[in-house]
Amino acid sequence: MLNKIRIDVITAFPNMFDGIFGESILKKAQEKGIVGIHCWDLRAFTDDKHQTVDDYPYGGGAGMVMKPEPIYRAVEAVPRCERSQVILMSPQGERFSQEMAVSLKGEDQLIFICGHYRGIDERVSALINREISIGDYIVTGGELPAAIVIDAVSRLLPGVLGDQDSAAGDSISTGMLDYPHYTRPQEFRGMKVPDVLLSGHHAKVAAWRMEKALEITKKKRPDLLDDK
Repeated sequence: MLNKIRIDVITAFPNMFDGIFGESILKKAQEKGIVGIHCWDLRAFTDDKHQTVDDYPYGGGAGMVMKPEPIYRAVEAVPRCERSQVILMSPQGERFSQEMAVSLKGEDQLIFICGHYRGIDERVSALINREISIGDYIVTGGELPAAIVIDAVSRLLPGVLGDQDSAAGDSISTGMLDYPHYTRPQEFRGMKVPDVLLSGHHAKVAAWRMEKALEITKKKRPDLLDDK
């Protein structure tokens, strides 16, 4: 039986997700009924003719702050599953990781709030179960970070990828970076596919891949090996 998850995204810019959720693997996951993605236009939950979702900050300062009322109304309008988490994408949140993606895939529902502007009114924190950051840098809004988390979680669900073993063997999932990959042609501009990959000897191929993964990890991300 396939695991299913409902994903709701609350955003002032829902059109940003059209290309992301309507293409490739995420599109197929929705068509199969494994993932259900629903975008909610935050401006539909305002109560003024200008559909205002932000205002000047109390105390002064640069930038605008997202208002609490539309966010509360939007979150409260979302139909709830038995196990759901409301997630705010925020540079102040926990650093997103593959381990976190694995834990989130076990939920029935993920509700993402996408911030914008200078920040979000602090009173919205009463709605939040979890804050997540994709790294120590700032982007213009929470839409792209939310899309990254949604993609990372969705691809872990059985049936989303053509070969579920490919997710289990991903870089980071194994605790190391991935080994080098090759496909046809066998030789390209003088660069040849390693002979071991053409040998048909599965044990030798596995040993070569492990050796190369370790070599690449030591070179590019030695921090991943600190606990090994």
